[in-house]
Parts: sequence; structure tokens; C-alpha cells
Amino acid sequence: MITVPEPAPTFPTKLAARFRLTPDELDRAKAILATITASYDEKVVGQRGLRSSLLVALMTGGHILLESVPGLAKTTAAESLAAAVHASFKRIQCTPDLLPSDIVGTQIFDYAKSTFETQLGPVHANFVLLDEINRSSAKTQSAMLEAMQEHQTTIGGVNYPLPRPFLVLATQNPIEQEGTYHLPEAQLDRFLLKEVLDYPTFAEEVEILDRIDTGVFDAPSAAPTVRIEDVLFLQNVVKRVYLDPAITNYIVSAVYVTRHAAQYISPELAGCIEFGASPRASIAFGTAARAIALLDGRDHVVPDDVKALRHGVLRHRIILNFDAIAQDVKPEEIIDAIFASVQSP
Repeated sequence: MITVPEPAPTFPTKLAARFRLTPDELDRAKAILATITASYDEKVVGQRGLRSSLLVALMTGGHILLESVPGLAKTTAAESLAAAVHASFKRIQCTPDLLPSDIVGTQIFDYAKSTFETQLGPVHANFVLLDEINRSSAKTQSAMLEAMQEHQTTIGGVNYPLPRPFLVLATQNPIEQEGTYHLPEAQLDRFLLKEVLDYPTFAEEVEILDRIDTGVFDAPSAAPTVRIEDVLFLQNVVKRVYLDPAITNYIVSAVYVTRHAAQYISPELAGCIEFGASPRASIAFGTAARAIALLDGRDHVVPDDVKALRHGVLRHRIILNFDAIAQDVKPEEIIDAIFASVQSP
């Protein structure tokens, strides 16, 4: 078991206090999140993990990769969240013949004016759903890297900033792999979280049918909504949620074990790892753990906030070798073993 080292020297208490949330800010954040959650739950049944991940991404400005079979409310969830904050929403169905210009935009020649005019693509929205991203070509996938990382697109040599907030939800279907393109590791690493969705429970599926009969999905939402300004407020305050140096060391220790697994977990599981997680995983843990704390109504991060995110942050960042894939070893099993080997502060 790896022991979390002693915290490094940190800010003096008075200086650190400047970054703490005030009671009024914390109360406002709670009210905003409660309103968004109520609006979301009006249209989406179950999928609590997806709701938490969407809210984390909304507060941190991150992106989510969703993996599930069709029909598990991914589009409904994204649309409901966008409606809850009065944000623009675009859905892009990825296909092998989809071009980068179909996503980011292009220049169109106006014969009447004899000039080129820029037409922005659907990526210029607050919420962008890339449905079945692994069906688009590598060239088209790479067109999203600038948008996801730099929050801008380049058309004809001119940079066009994306709106704030900006959130990409990409989905991939694990059933049919014929005609798909493997997502490169560099692009996978750009996603803050990867969520794997499961089927609804018996009671949840009955509730879905009942809501269809009552017309809930067709009628406009009756729940209160918030404004874009409220989302930007959340993105500002989440950065000031207190992350103790002991929690930071806990995060880095867990990520460190992914790169030196043979020293801390069983040889069978350690032998399944081809490459460990990059420092971007530590950054993702620190960023998302703050959001989880704020969702729980706290102004500080606790170890359980980090543990709650372990699968979402690491399942797409730990690269498994061929033997692990052939033996159907799940990344979640390896991640659980890694966290069991790290002493919690």
C-alpha cells in the first residue's frame, strides 16, 4: 500500500481564506444546482450518475464521453440540461463521410457580393452532442480537438471563439464496431470524464412509459430554469472550493500507482496495464472533485469526492494491453485495486 506523503508547505491561513467561498456564495450555488436538477429530473428518469457527470462538466467546463447502447436517454439528458440553463444545443450525427467543415463551419462564396462569407458550424453552441463519434474519420475527429481544448475554431485563417459555457458530449456505441474508427489516446485524454450507461431498472422503465402517456416529453418544461450568467457564476466559484494539500497528494498518489502498478497491486492486474494515466488525470481529479463537493453543498473537498470519480476519470486514461482485452478484464476492476492500494488521508 502506498502511503500519502505529508502535505507540502501551502499558503498562509489568511491568504488561503481569500479563496474560500462565502456563505452567500455557497447558498446561491446550492439554489442554482437545485433548480437545474429539478428541471433535469422532469424529463430524465434515473441515470443519476449521468446527471452528476453532466453537472460536473457544466461547472468545470469539461467534456464527457458516453458509452452505451442506443436508447438510454443521452440526447434527452443533454437537451434537458441545455433547456434548464437556457443554452443553445446542437446534435451532430457522426458518419464516415462527415467532413471537418460540417462541424466547425466553412466559407461560402456569395456571387451577389463577390465575396466569401463565413458560415459557422453546429459546434458553435453551448451544448454539442456528437452522436457515435467513433463512426467519424480521424480527420473529422481531429477537427474537434481545437474546439475542445482551445474553445475556438479556425476558418479561413480566422479564429472564432466558442460560446460560454461550452460542453461536448460524445457518444460511442459498444455493440457494432464495423465501420468505426478508434478514438486516439490524445483525444480520449481531452474528455474530463467517461461514463458507461446501463439499462434502467424495472421501476424506472415503467416510469418512462407513464411519462410518455402523460405527454411530459412533448410539453415544455414547467420546472424553473436558470440563466447562462448563473452557470458562469458556478464555474467561477467551483475554482475556489478548497482542495487541501493532503487531498492533492492523495490524487497524485493514485495516478502515480497507475504508472507503477506492479509495485502496488496484484501481478495479474498490473500486467494488464500498457500505459498509466498522464498528469491530465490528476488535473481532472482536482477539478472534478471540487465540483462534486459543491454538488454536495460543501466548500471543501473530502477523499470520498475523489473516490466517487475514480472510474469516470481513469477508465479512458489507463491503456490496457491486448491480453487484458482478450481476457475481458474491466478497467474498473484495475482502478478499484489501485485505489485500494492508496491510503486515504
